[in-house]
Amino acid sequence: MIANDLLDNLPLLTDGYKLTHHAQYPEGTEGVYSYFESRVGATYSETVFFGLQYLLKRHFEGEVVTGAMIDAARAFTDAYFGRPGLFNEPMWRHIAGRHGGRLPVRVRAVAEGVSVPASHVLVTVENTDPACFALTNHLETVLSHLWYPCTVATRSRKIKLLLARFLDETAGPEARAGLPYMLHDFGYRGVESAEAAGVGGAAHLVNFRGTDTLAGVQTAMRYYGAGPDCAASVPATEHSVMTSLGPEGEAGLFGRVLDLYPAGAVSVVSDSYDIFAAVRGVVCDPAYRARVLARDGVLVIRPDSGDPVTTLLRLLDILAEGYGAAPNARGFREIHPKVRLLWGDGLGYDGVYDILNALRSAGWSAANMACFGCGGGLLQRLDRDTQRFAFKCSAQKRDGVWRGVAKNPLDTTKASKRGRLALVRGEGGGWRTVPEDEALPGRNLLEPVFEDGRLLRDMAFDEVRRNAAL
Repeated sequence: MIANDLLDNLPLLTDGYKLTHHAQYPEGTEGVYSYFESRVGATYSETVFFGLQYLLKRHFEGEVVTGAMIDAARAFTDAYFGRPGLFNEPMWRHIAGRHGGRLPVRVRAVAEGVSVPASHVLVTVENTDPACFALTNHLETVLSHLWYPCTVATRSRKIKLLLARFLDETAGPEARAGLPYMLHDFGYRGVESAEAAGVGGAAHLVNFRGTDTLAGVQTAMRYYGAGPDCAASVPATEHSVMTSLGPEGEAGLFGRVLDLYPAGAVSVVSDSYDIFAAVRGVVCDPAYRARVLARDGVLVIRPDSGDPVTTLLRLLDILAEGYGAAPNARGFREIHPKVRLLWGDGLGYDGVYDILNALRSAGWSAANMACFGCGGGLLQRLDRDTQRFAFKCSAQKRDGVWRGVAKNPLDTTKASKRGRLALVRGEGGGWRTVPEDEALPGRNLLEPVFEDGRLLRDMAFDEVRRNAAL
């Protein structure tokens, strides 16, 4: 780490006003205990917990505070506020000297991948050195970034539940084998940074394996020990390929793709000019059809514009004429298994539902869709208020005694919890947030994950996925 690189300077990885809080706590303060939750009123009734290990490894593990960083942070703070003396230099010098630059905090959290109902504690944080009581909420800013991977993983899982329901209703049990690939992440270009693509892309992979957001795969590899085979994609064309020779060359380029990839799934965008003419006149042309049927794999046709419901229904009719269709065991029609469809333009949860519902109403199986592609609707069209995430102080230790603290504003949905907390499940499986001293030994689901600069729990990505399994 470059000492004067302020963007990676931990004493400055916080909101500006928090730099002054150390002087504002009451005299005798020794401990600050805070928690993180998805508050009541969240868009989704449950939240998939994911991303803490990434943040801990990325920002907090090991020696993260040095004397040079403190010098740079003090100079920045003096200039930022326009006056000296506001920076908490004694605490940071204490951390650098007494603790070797390791953060004297303890973090407990529910296991990653677990889906927890809204309004329950997910993480608790407290300082382990009385001289560093201000550290707990200094870290709030970075830890609150949990909202993003948690929300992406939650939305991804919600769509997975939707897909599973429609597959179970309209296809045989064998169709479930394709479920892990039925929501494909196209969001790399739709987010604001490579880091967001990595974090959000990995969050999606908690539930699915289909992605073209390579940063998500790489983030899962670096921070959760995954292998590159934790995700998959297929060869696919784009408009720059399919328009290379103009409208008259589209058929030849389609044939070139069939030659290049005689086996395995391959995706061809087919609406560069007229999707219906392309599918009827090229894909269903007897000569090309014979080549498609001879392949050892599936041809996926991708429309890229227009109304998804009407376009897909019309394409299914055209493909049924060209390749045949038959009812499955549940009585819903499926086109020839060598041909499938993909829709990936402008989708979110509601769009996926609208398509699946329309197909079911028209007697088509959800299995006719190889997958749905989501970009901004998966990784971008959300914010911290989607799941109403908040990081709040619930207890403070002064003069050797822990005291519960809480807020109770006019907006009662923003009321916070009081005291030291535990997360437990009852005999019937119901979740409860209770005072820490009321949780029976071994029943608190908030496990120690980080203490005094050391990671205590290092979860493998496969374990996260098992926790998130339907």
